[in-house]
Amino acid sequence: MIRGGATVGGVTGCGVTGDGATEPITVARPLIGQEERAAVDRVLRSGMLTQGPEVAAFEEEFSECFGLGRACVAVNSGTSGLHLGLLASGVGAGDEVIVPSFTFAATANAVALTGAIPVFADITPEDFCLAPRAVEAAITNRTAGIMPVHLYGHPARMPAFRQIADRYGVQLFEDAAQAHGASLGGSPVGTFGSFAMFSLYPTKNMTAGEGGMVAVATPQIGRLVRLYRNQGMERQYHNEVVGFNNRMSDLHAAIGRVQLTRIGGWTKQRQENAAFLSEHLEGVIPPAVAEGAVHVYHQYTIRVPDDRDGLARALREEYGIGTGMFYPVPNHRLAPFRSGGHSTRRQADLPETLRAAAECLSLPVHPALAEADLERIVGAVNTLARAGA
Repeated sequence: MIRGGATVGGVTGCGVTGDGATEPITVARPLIGQEERAAVDRVLRSGMLTQGPEVAAFEEEFSECFGLGRACVAVNSGTSGLHLGLLASGVGAGDEVIVPSFTFAATANAVALTGAIPVFADITPEDFCLAPRAVEAAITNRTAGIMPVHLYGHPARMPAFRQIADRYGVQLFEDAAQAHGASLGGSPVGTFGSFAMFSLYPTKNMTAGEGGMVAVATPQIGRLVRLYRNQGMERQYHNEVVGFNNRMSDLHAAIGRVQLTRIGGWTKQRQENAAFLSEHLEGVIPPAVAEGAVHVYHQYTIRVPDDRDGLARALREEYGIGTGMFYPVPNHRLAPFRSGGHSTRRQADLPETLRAAAECLSLPVHPALAEADLERIVGAVNTLARAGA
């Protein structure tokens, strides 16, 4: 039994309205309740709206919540977190950073914004994350780092990447935008690299309304991220580096602090919802979970080898079920990163990336789903799969 008609974070399940009409089921939904509203009101009453005590408390509580054992630095977006983390780690013009192409463009954008070149490597078909063999094949004497993405909430193969990084004397970074609370071999994501970035965008597993959190391996990297986010200042009017205005406001931090108290329950519900889907879906390929991995299911992503787009359209038009295609255009085929753009390297052959881009479809898995919603999703997918949709 999953749950029926429950309220999660002030949001009820998406099943049936009072007049008997069927509501659409969305693929993602921010969960904002009265506690978040009260926290924002508290900050408004305080009169201190910019980076202040709420941000400081959020940084400490975030590290504690996910067992990171590392200092955390809050910024205004996940992309800013990647950008500043790379800068603080010494990445710049002339360097190369190996990244997946099958991810949101922010991963490659952040590398390019430092002046470095994103070098795209292929993924493993099981977990959609960077493939260690492809990464090792892409290393050159210009490689400064490797930045896997813990895609859809599944941890990338970090022990293998650590071995490669150590062998070639390069740094290891983590794009953990979608992976709050994920782990591998008992170690939380965010504890493997020189830095890790967690996104706090509204549709992530938890949100601050907007923002990012950078977990740092050393005090030096942490200090530089703090400098870069605040115009290069630690003390007002004593600028040490050329910086940015990438601060998080206390309003956003207050929302994030409330969400930290709920993320554990939400993650458990996502995992239960995913288990229900995997047990009952037919005719599609459900997501795999590697041995020793804790998947937090930012997305529940299936493979549809035949007519993925047709299945998505039928789910939407015939059953009112929203889906997501993440990501139909790989980064290496985006205009900024095609040959002659930011990349000066010959584009690698990325067959698994192209296959995933054509086959992947994300079904609703968020914790606002009621049991009736899950049954409706399963019934619709199975009916369409049997009909060859």
